[in-house]
Amino acid sequence: MSKLAFVGIGLMGAPMARRLVEAGHDLALWNRSRDKLAPLIARGARAAASPAAAARGAEMVMLCVTDTPAVEQVVFGADGVAEGLARGAILVDFSSIRPDATRHFAERLRAERGAGWIDAPVSGGVPGAEQGTLAIMAGGDDAEIERVRPVMQALSSRFTHMGPNGAGQTTKLCNQMIVGCNLAVIAEAIKLAQDSGVDAARLPDCLKGGFADSLPLQIFGRRMASGQYDPPLAASETMLKDLDTACDLARQTTTPLPMTSLASAIFRLLKAHGHGKDDPAALLALLG
Repeated sequence: MSKLAFVGIGLMGAPMARRLVEAGHDLALWNRSRDKLAPLIARGARAAASPAAAARGAEMVMLCVTDTPAVEQVVFGADGVAEGLARGAILVDFSSIRPDATRHFAERLRAERGAGWIDAPVSGGVPGAEQGTLAIMAGGDDAEIERVRPVMQALSSRFTHMGPNGAGQTTKLCNQMIVGCNLAVIAEAIKLAQDSGVDAARLPDCLKGGFADSLPLQIFGRRMASGQYDPPLAASETMLKDLDTACDLARQTTTPLPMTSLASAIFRLLKAHGHGKDDPAALLALLG
């Protein structure tokens, strides 16, 4: 693919777009806050006046925005991606949104524009985006998945086709269930160590390689123990959104999710205490 576009240059989108530019791709960019485009333009990317303008002439358009309504607006709203997308092009959505909405959007885009849709949410956070080691879980048509796979090599260590549209988003919900519950327990472990006179900063190294080890422990456990949460590697309210979506899907499928429901309540409490924009390491603040 010679011409690409990227819409949504935020915490995750910016390092992902940078890696695409550095890999030599011709990349058009659009973001609501245009000042975020400057570092990428300096590296050779091009700014577009609208999502539609970014999509014109692109063989593949990538999105990384906040939630389901934002995806719908940037794709199907006025001057949206759909207006500029050519027949046969592919939209790859890195956002984490509802699986049912993904299936609807994919059907609509194919019917209205003759273009493909791949839901491709990611895991690995800002460090994974910066290093090109993201895990990407994808849903979509087999042939279209293979068309975009070479581009994904600049962004990920694993690009896994999980099934038809919606399968990628459902897999991301499973990921967030595991991570969200893990983070809540890590905060409790750090707090117990601190209150018991144990140096909590040593826990990640001590437990590394054992059954309790995880990337959340190594990354966010260290942040919790140090009390240093800035700059945020993720927003706690984003985790809350995904946990709530998982609980919604569980109600539709009559799947019991007792641990995920509790994690959702904990992250909702974190947001209510003013930490919605903060790193999930702020969970320690809830414990006193």
